[in-house]
Amino acid sequence: MSATRVEGTAEDLGSVLADRLADVSYPTIGHFLEDGFLDPAIQSLLDGVKVAGRAVTVRIAGNDAFAMNRALLALHPGAVLVVDMSGDHRHAPVGAVTAAAALSRGAAGVVVDGVATDLAELRATGLPVFARGTSCLTTKRIHHDGSAVNIPVMCGGVEVRPGDWVLGDNNGVIVLSPEALGAILDRALASDAAEPALLARIAAGEPLDSVLAV
Repeated sequence: MSATRVEGTAEDLGSVLADRLADVSYPTIGHFLEDGFLDPAIQSLLDGVKVAGRAVTVRIAGNDAFAMNRALLALHPGAVLVVDMSGDHRHAPVGAVTAAAALSRGAAGVVVDGVATDLAELRATGLPVFARGTSCLTTKRIHHDGSAVNIPVMCGGVEVRPGDWVLGDNNGVIVLSPEALGAILDRALASDAAEPALLARIAAGEPLDSVLAV
């Protein structure tokens, strides 16, 4: 199938992609692309989540908790907050208050290249949070000149730019530009559509050498 084509603005393209992402299995994208997949150590802290949203980014340096507050104010409905911890995997920038604030802004989720805290409270909110784990050690009420909001950041080994698509489920997280996602979406949807028939053939006992590509 040909790639998705939309005439009009970037918002038009974003709307079309958002409407169609509910039908695609994110691991299917891994059949067709090699780049954009975050370090698999970054996993959902909730079960049964599926997130798709445009990135709002923050780089946190020197345990700067104020940077997260500024990023929360930059959120918009449907956004996914992507947090670059500048290599710090010990201090948690995300907890109960952060989650509540993100939800109040309509965020779809948070992805942090580091740890989170307040696990029980996070799960109670239902906000999808992806992290490397949890910790009692948190960021502090200090400012650091190296922090910044809505700039290109690194998260899980992938460069994330404001407005990129962030796709996350219990398998992991993918970040793609709108153009890259639009170019691959039809192929992924076609593959998903073909899978039930393939599984049915296997379940029916059809010889694998006639079912599987070799």
